[in-house]
Amino acid sequence: MLPVRGRDGRAARGARILGTRTAWTPVGDGEFFCPGCGGDRNYQRLTGRRRFTLLGVPVLPRGETGPVVACGACGRHFGTDVLDHPTTTRFSAMLRDAVHTVALAVLAAGGTCARASLETAASAVRAAGFDDCTEEQLDALVEALAADTGRVFGEPCGAGLAIELHEALDPLAPHLATIGREAILLQGARIALADGPYTPAEREVLATVGAALTLCTDDVTRLMAAAARTPS
Repeated sequence: MLPVRGRDGRAARGARILGTRTAWTPVGDGEFFCPGCGGDRNYQRLTGRRRFTLLGVPVLPRGETGPVVACGACGRHFGTDVLDHPTTTRFSAMLRDAVHTVALAVLAAGGTCARASLETAASAVRAAGFDDCTEEQLDALVEALAADTGRVFGEPCGAGLAIELHEALDPLAPHLATIGREAILLQGARIALADGPYTPAEREVLATVGAALTLCTDDVTRLMAAAARTPS
């Protein structure tokens, strides 16, 4: 085989003689959702120091790099912003808590906690992951919520309840597609409609839910109207 000649050959030889090597140092670990694997994996948080190499031997420092997140399964490196995405386990818990909070808020706004509303709410909460949720448990929680906050059933959404809704929904909204955010609002709308047309207090709670889910006012109105037209 003939030796490589010309500019490309010289560049290849130069690359073998001179190069850069990064020495990685672990500075933390944990579990994250790996975009490469598509699931929850262990990770190491790494910082690195780069050096020029001569014939493969490190000779001169070239500064620091990273930090990066290294997947323990696929080995790929990602920016640290990947840790902002919740793990599958954490996401499921966030979704479950969000549905539960919305159900309680709508029931509290409804005023009477009619059996049909409790049944619809309990079904939604069980589907979200609280498998043992019952109508009686939700009724007791709404009673306790009213006693704790001094609210009167059926009154407009107060500041305390609005804060609870935002605390449950704000962290979840960026990780849900539009159809998922709309589904949560529609669940709340169906609970409100289970015992009759929307009350003003229920409309206000659902508007607060929509705002926390970053749905615009027009979309909230459209979804509430669509739920009212759909037979239960």
